[in-house]
Amino acid sequence: MNLRFIFAIFFLVTGTAAAADFDLVIRNGRVVDGTGNPWRYADVAVKGDRVVAVGRVTGTGTREFDAKGLVVAPGFIDIHSHSDFKLLQDGHAQSKIRQGVTTEILGEGGSAGPYRGKVSPKQVTVGKTEHELTTLGEYFDLIDRSGVSVNVASYVGIGNLWRAAMGDSFDRPSPRQMALMKKLLDEALRDGALGLSSQVMMPPGSLATVDDVSELCKVVAKHKAIYSTHIRNEGLGVFEAVKEAIEIGRRTGVPVDIIHLKIADQKFWGRMNEVVALIEAARTEGLNIQANVYPYTRGNNNLVSIIPPWAHEGGRQKLVERLKDRTLRPRLKRDIRSGISGWYNHFTAVGGDWSRMLISSNSMYRGLTMDRVLALRPRPKDGEDDLDQLFDLLIEEGGSVSTVYAHHTDRDMTLALRQPWCSVGSDGSAYSIEGPLRKGNPHPRNFGTFPRVLGVYVRELKLLKLEDAVRKMTSLNAAKVGLKDRGVLRPGAFADITVFDPETIIDNAKYTEPFQYNEGIRFVFVNGKLVLDGEKHTGVKSGRALRRK
Repeated sequence: MNLRFIFAIFFLVTGTAAAADFDLVIRNGRVVDGTGNPWRYADVAVKGDRVVAVGRVTGTGTREFDAKGLVVAPGFIDIHSHSDFKLLQDGHAQSKIRQGVTTEILGEGGSAGPYRGKVSPKQVTVGKTEHELTTLGEYFDLIDRSGVSVNVASYVGIGNLWRAAMGDSFDRPSPRQMALMKKLLDEALRDGALGLSSQVMMPPGSLATVDDVSELCKVVAKHKAIYSTHIRNEGLGVFEAVKEAIEIGRRTGVPVDIIHLKIADQKFWGRMNEVVALIEAARTEGLNIQANVYPYTRGNNNLVSIIPPWAHEGGRQKLVERLKDRTLRPRLKRDIRSGISGWYNHFTAVGGDWSRMLISSNSMYRGLTMDRVLALRPRPKDGEDDLDQLFDLLIEEGGSVSTVYAHHTDRDMTLALRQPWCSVGSDGSAYSIEGPLRKGNPHPRNFGTFPRVLGVYVRELKLLKLEDAVRKMTSLNAAKVGLKDRGVLRPGAFADITVFDPETIIDNAKYTEPFQYNEGIRFVFVNGKLVLDGEKHTGVKSGRALRRK
């Protein structure tokens, strides 16, 4: 071979290698690093899945992006998500990636494992393949094998533990049954769960007493993990419920994060300052009590949450049987209208106003408020009323109708949001505007949570500074759950990066038209790979299951 030709090839190859110092360089952006520090103009360089430089980058990248006029931030961490099995249906996580979310934290009252004891293994389909899940670790393995566009972490839900030991019984657990719950909790934490999560507003979680949860949290404490809780009552019992969460932290020493902190009963609107004072007093005492919120004044639950707790024993089939039993209806109506001590009553929380309940399930009434539903249904028979219509609707729908309730205020929500210990979580799932994940009439938070914070509460209302808002969506969430090297932009951190336009970012999803992506998110990188390029999802699935070590 000609020697000159060999030298030419040598210089071509080495010259190319020298020019490509990095896999990726994002230049000229306003870097908001996630810590709360002031923004600065800087470049961000990435090699592999890690950030290697933040500042003036003189080398070149295999791919370069000009972020002039844009903000470069850590990828957003959604600390409260319900995408568990939607991610197995469609791993592209469209409605989350398009919000700038790069990590989803799953699990509330229930989680993607364990399915043991009195609960049958969970059957799931990925593509055309059937899988059987019995542990949270198996779910993490399946996430890695199937491929997803976001990182995935999870709590273990108290509902899984309780049902594994108790089934659908409302009996008190025996020492042996409690020991089984603690064993399964320990296994899930060893599998990589971030901590224990609870939904103690509805069965089965509501069956757990403060003593029960504290006993489970002793296991959490041994693993130096966290307890995340949807408190027992967000309405007239909100103060007692917050005190309960604090007491669990006091007894066990575990960090406590209160899920979507709110006052969801019109009788107590305007008293968030008292809730904040309770948490501040606990923190002054040395207890690590924190919270998160979503930036909306309506919450998503179920019409069946209007039905008093005693009617739920034995599971959904038994519930439907009780709704069909005409002799029980007077008791049901009395409890719904008058309430039961300690029970959060969604009906009275909205003043019995059917117009403040919007059907979000995939039923013939989706997108309609309940007053319109009642007007469309056959007229009640003699002696019947609107509650009979509610019971009949639940019977027809198999005991479940997803519903959005207008039950709290922007003033209370924003007071919570401003607190330094309060972060942002969507309480949503990864939907899509097309395909199998376009169904029902879901809450707009599934599509717009993070852009709404930046567009409405930072730019328009100036309630938060940009740097503080980003901190609440990144490093604060990472620190709460112990995610290492995520939620910040610094050398050595994983290259989860969101680039957005601070002048145009906004949510578009509405309560009656939720299937709309937001504006202003320009680029999203997950573990160094480009997943969102302008308005185009690249199809890349570079997310990982994040197991707590």
